[in-house]
Amino acid sequence: MTVRAGILHIAGIVVLAAVVVGAAVLIGVPDQQRLRGSVEALGWWAPVAFSALYALVSLSPLPKTVFTLAAGALFGVAAGVVIVVAGAMLGAVMAFYLGRLLGRDTVRWLTGGRLDRLDAMLADNGLRTIVLARLIPVVPFTAVNYVAGLTSVRLRDFLAGTVVGMLPATTAYVTVGAYGSQPGHWPLWAALSALVVLTVGGLGLERHRRRKAAAGGSRMDKAGRATG
Repeated sequence: MTVRAGILHIAGIVVLAAVVVGAAVLIGVPDQQRLRGSVEALGWWAPVAFSALYALVSLSPLPKTVFTLAAGALFGVAAGVVIVVAGAMLGAVMAFYLGRLLGRDTVRWLTGGRLDRLDAMLADNGLRTIVLARLIPVVPFTAVNYVAGLTSVRLRDFLAGTVVGMLPATTAYVTVGAYGSQPGHWPLWAALSALVVLTVGGLGLERHRRRKAAAGGSRMDKAGRATG
């Protein structure tokens, strides 16, 4: 993740906050209690269908944020998080095995050139890298799923890292969706602040990783010259 990507993501969060608050204040939004009542009236299949849709979206480069916000608006925070995580996990497993089936050339095309960088990260650190990749909001969720299928990362570590790592950002986005019509409520601003912190923290972790990798490469180069 580059500094530019992090700055763009933070700018996106600011724009999201402005749009949410502006829509709530200027044009109003549907009454959420009535909206959720309508969803509950549909029965058990509504959250199941939403999770299945989320899983399918997770296989594509389409932005998942819109659907995560919608989950908060339709189902509330607690149920919305469960529904999104369930859908994301199903999509992640599908992409994991699709990555192995499709092969490197197809995955390189699907991930837009991110394969080599993500491949190196995942091969070296496994579970820890999956957790960190999920914690950083600007790291592409779909790309990590496909690339992980090409590495030696065990499915168990992939699933555990995905659940643990995606919970903070997912909870924040679902909360924004749930409280978007109530700009005066503190959970909305706490969630937006959490997204900024995750992005800034991710930038710091990525810069630390790069410095560490560069230092390690420098030491190996010196050792090679000394024995040459």
